[in-house]
Amino acid sequence: MGRNLFHLLRIAGVFTRHGLDEFVSAIHLFRPYTFLLKLIPGKKNRSIARGDRLRMALEELGPVFIKFGQVLSTRPDLLPEDIASSLTRLQDQVPPFPGSEAVAIIEKAYGDDLDAHFRKFETESTASASVAQVHYAELHDGTEVIVKVLRPGIETIIERDLELLHTLADLAERHWSQGKRLKPKEIIEDYDRTIHDELDLMREAASASQLRINFENSDLIYVPEVFWAHTTRNVMVMERIYGIPIRDIDRIKAAGIDMKKLAHDGVEIFFTQAFRDGFFHADMHPGNIFVSETGQYRAVDFGIMGTLGTADKRYLAENLLAFFNRDYHRVADAHIRAGWVPPSTNAEQFEAAIRTVCEPIFSRPLSEISFGTFLVDLFRVARIFEMPVQPQLVLLQKTILNIEGLGRQLYPDLDLWETAKPFLEKWMNEQIGPKAAIKTIRRELPNLFTLAPELPGLTHQLMYKLKNDALTLHTRDREVQALRIQNQIEHKRTTRLVLGFGFGFGALMFLPDRSDLSSILMPGIILACASLLSFIMALRCRIRSDK
Repeated sequence: MGRNLFHLLRIAGVFTRHGLDEFVSAIHLFRPYTFLLKLIPGKKNRSIARGDRLRMALEELGPVFIKFGQVLSTRPDLLPEDIASSLTRLQDQVPPFPGSEAVAIIEKAYGDDLDAHFRKFETESTASASVAQVHYAELHDGTEVIVKVLRPGIETIIERDLELLHTLADLAERHWSQGKRLKPKEIIEDYDRTIHDELDLMREAASASQLRINFENSDLIYVPEVFWAHTTRNVMVMERIYGIPIRDIDRIKAAGIDMKKLAHDGVEIFFTQAFRDGFFHADMHPGNIFVSETGQYRAVDFGIMGTLGTADKRYLAENLLAFFNRDYHRVADAHIRAGWVPPSTNAEQFEAAIRTVCEPIFSRPLSEISFGTFLVDLFRVARIFEMPVQPQLVLLQKTILNIEGLGRQLYPDLDLWETAKPFLEKWMNEQIGPKAAIKTIRRELPNLFTLAPELPGLTHQLMYKLKNDALTLHTRDREVQALRIQNQIEHKRTTRLVLGFGFGFGALMFLPDRSDLSSILMPGIILACASLLSFIMALRCRIRSDK
């Protein structure tokens, strides 16, 4: 706790210098000392928007906090709009580490000299971020590649800062009025998984390889090849691609590329990834996208990928189509059936809340409706009805916002629904009805043929098990009945023991204290003897039954 307290004080100092006193006083440990915050020199001008001040503070605190801010920027359902907007501009740019260190890391990972793997290697990095940096190189066969190398010591830094974030989340959940509703511990746990995934370059390489397979020979997007023979957990080698950065609108226009088609292609690529494959690039910001001279998209950086299960895809498609058709009852029903909100949710109240959010959206032309903003508003309403955090939907929401924002930069009149609605309707038709059933049968038929030889044996096992279960139940019934009879016998025996002993003791009490044995003595003796005999018989029966 002492180490964490030191780091908490450091965060408090940085936040206070940036005029974010309210964030510091929210930490209950510092509340008694908030008056001291006024004494800290060098505070930022409060005329700067608080979202921008928070962004600058996170950039000063380092890589883990920068990436955490980027994650938070994808949760406008949790943050005020001004803060969420500012956090989207967080820059993950740090000075590169020396090329000699990169060479040492690569050679240690390979257990071999650098020259054994590369004909050329540029020691000066071409891009540097908080977790890794990139170098250009060339394989011995002349293939141009990029080499991504994890920053030395980054695991230690991340573990230290994650420990602190977990502490802050625990404090927030216990002492912040909104802690129970917003569940900061869940947010940090999700971030913990995300950043650890980024530390494993084998995982990123596998994601890139899968996406390449999904879009093999596609005219829409090109995914570079991974060179597995040169890839390890902390070194990844991938084909170098060329293209125009997608944020360079002037160069794209100068190349004669159809901007409307380019924007709609981006939407189609996303929906194909999400609904056809259930596997999508979840970090589609402008820095990770290039465009070829022919208008083909080229993607890089596959550290963050999203997945959607069949149920998620179906219910998401139902929600979007129902929204487009203004069928709010169906939206509410889809949420409940998907398990996104508790089954006890009042469907009518939920429907009314959705209508309140959605109707103002339809007051605008479709081309002005934000697909991403609709999802943000929908999830915000669902959170009121205790919808738990859905990590896959958070990534989807973030990606849609990126794609939509990017598409409208390319073509301001982009109508996302123009591309999305036909795609979703076609996808739903393929999932429901006779064609879908035939498709499922065709897909599962080879499995049925594989199982066919085993069916007689499996049937015999099932019947044998059912028979044994029935016998077991019958045996248990008989055992229970026997135990019940035994209990009744034991009860009678115990009663006889108690009565016998009681009568005997009572009879002895009646024995006179005189030496003169008269007729009064005989009834007592007889009763005592009978009672003693009864006691002895009951005791013998009990001993035999115990044996």
